[in-house]
Amino acid sequence: MEHYDCAVIGGGLTGLTTAFKLRSLGINAIVIEKQNRIGGQIETHYTKGYVYESGPNTGAISHPEVAELFQSISQYCQLEIANPSAKRRLILKQGVFHPLPNGIKGGIMTPLFTWRDKFRILGEPFRKKGSNPNETVGELTIRRLGKSFLDYAVDPFISGIYSGDPMKLVTKYALPKLYALEQTYGSFIKGGIAKAKEKKSDRDKMATKDVFSVEGGLSNLISSLAQIIGERHIILNAKDIVIHHEHEKWQIDFLYKDNTKSLTANHIVTTTAAYQLPKILPFVDKHLINPIANLPYASLMQVSVGLKENPNPAFKAFGGLIPSIEKENVLGILFPYQCFKNRSPKGKALFSIFIGGIKHPDLLLLKDDEVKEIAIDILQRTMGYDEKYPIEHFAIFRHDKAIPQYDENTKSRIECISKIEAAYPGLFIAGNLKDGIGMADRIKQGISIAIKIAQTTQKDKG
Repeated sequence: MEHYDCAVIGGGLTGLTTAFKLRSLGINAIVIEKQNRIGGQIETHYTKGYVYESGPNTGAISHPEVAELFQSISQYCQLEIANPSAKRRLILKQGVFHPLPNGIKGGIMTPLFTWRDKFRILGEPFRKKGSNPNETVGELTIRRLGKSFLDYAVDPFISGIYSGDPMKLVTKYALPKLYALEQTYGSFIKGGIAKAKEKKSDRDKMATKDVFSVEGGLSNLISSLAQIIGERHIILNAKDIVIHHEHEKWQIDFLYKDNTKSLTANHIVTTTAAYQLPKILPFVDKHLINPIANLPYASLMQVSVGLKENPNPAFKAFGGLIPSIEKENVLGILFPYQCFKNRSPKGKALFSIFIGGIKHPDLLLLKDDEVKEIAIDILQRTMGYDEKYPIEHFAIFRHDKAIPQYDENTKSRIECISKIEAAYPGLFIAGNLKDGIGMADRIKQGISIAIKIAQTTQKDKG
């Protein structure tokens, strides 16, 4: 029976980053993936000169680990920073996209917020900080900024990241940096000023917060990691994966090419969806695994549309978000062709339209022609599209369980994970069920776990 220092369950970004870092540290690791492809939600498609994503479209360099990862794999793929126009974010109000203000003058002049709430901003540094650790993002926003800021800034922002409901997502877990600003400095404004004055190490400065993709699409990141890990260290089509723990030893059983295959390992890292864990970890008591497995997910549909001509060449932005209060069937529209090179043929346009989310899972049941009607309608009303710009490319991607929701049960879920890992040394429960859902969060988590395993392994071999 083959034996490894570490077996990583799941070949998405977290699993591949973990395995990449482990192998770079000299740790014998293997990735076991149930699908016939790696990448998880990340997948780039190529049609008629259009380059588009069916999963995440972008990430942000919010942790130094992201920059360090791309430096270490630069001979395999190239990080691509979004065009400066990507800093411009749009919010729909009464059928018109308005730029989200990023300065005092813009904040005063914008029609997005009420004058009452604009004046309330002056008192934000003097408001008491919250004392409820389970305060939701929506509750925090209303308390510190006002209802119009929730409706036309935070709600669409949450839709863009989580496809979620700000009145259900807990700030401490969904937006930990925002929570820390208030708890540490007593105010968003005072915290922002203090953070800007803080001295940063050279490594900290690597976290530029720039929006990024990869030249040629995010699948090139996945294939690069796989190439470095090595094909023989990645097993695809591993069905019915079950992990056994006996006498402080780990065994992984799975169905492979109609035969049962078994491996042993000193460490196990699971990066699968939360609801898959009870079957994968049958030895864990139900009262510990169920709070993890019950994690809610938002459903999401992404519609990719390529137009033969650009209906609005002067319209430069990352994309437009649509607040819930606007009562639309669309969460937002991204403009990939505005952000990155070679995402559409020259002179043509490419849009990614998002539908569904935690508030409207029923929309994923619509027929394809109904979805197309919604997509065309929103492009007509907001982007100047009409029939003189023929649709050259149209694709629909439905994701039933797309994005985990860090709601009021997050604390108990994280506590259960900690208890399980403490009870079973060598087991790491990872993935986007904790530590954030963004690509940068996945990379940071994978690298952190790999370093811990490497340190333990080297100590044991000591």
